[in-house]
Amino acid sequence: MSSLEPFVRLVADLSRLPGIGRRSAERIAVALVRDRDGLAHKLEDSLSRMRESIRTCDNCGNVTASEEDPCRLCTDPSRDAHQLCVVEDPGDIVLIERAGSYKGRYHALMGKLSPSKSEGIRTIRLESMVNRIDQENIKEVILALNTDVESDATVSFLRELLGSRPVKLSRLALGIPVGGGVSYADPVTLSRALEGRQELA
Repeated sequence: MSSLEPFVRLVADLSRLPGIGRRSAERIAVALVRDRDGLAHKLEDSLSRMRESIRTCDNCGNVTASEEDPCRLCTDPSRDAHQLCVVEDPGDIVLIERAGSYKGRYHALMGKLSPSKSEGIRTIRLESMVNRIDQENIKEVILALNTDVESDATVSFLRELLGSRPVKLSRLALGIPVGGGVSYADPVTLSRALEGRQELA
């Protein structure tokens, strides 16, 4: 075994995290080595505490305290129990909540249909989503998925899967962001903005 094997393994493990490529993983690993008694120790402590006290909600997939399962979003009686916002990842729930305009329930798929990443029908939380729709009397399913090819394939699959159920199926509006201009938008964004246009009152 190489004397640098622990460093190589750390880089490999860090690069498995979302949004962190090989180069970023190497920079993080070097920073931890340089500050081994400070940052590395704090990170080790934080990870240990997280393992002990944080989990994902069995119901919706949101990040929650271990003693709060189901989470506060699932048990809050003021939220609309007939709306289900389907997202790819628990981090998306945090962002939508921060926007403050949605007051229904959530369901995180924990991925999307992606053969290249070995993510398929059996690896994402589809069965539990369908069970919730049937058992919780859901009237509307809002697909808050990304706009890449794999997410679009997931939306198409969900449209077919839920087509026979008496639920309204909708997707987040897509188009030109606030503060953006037509001259800076790519053709796909412009096309979707035109398709999703709204009538002025």
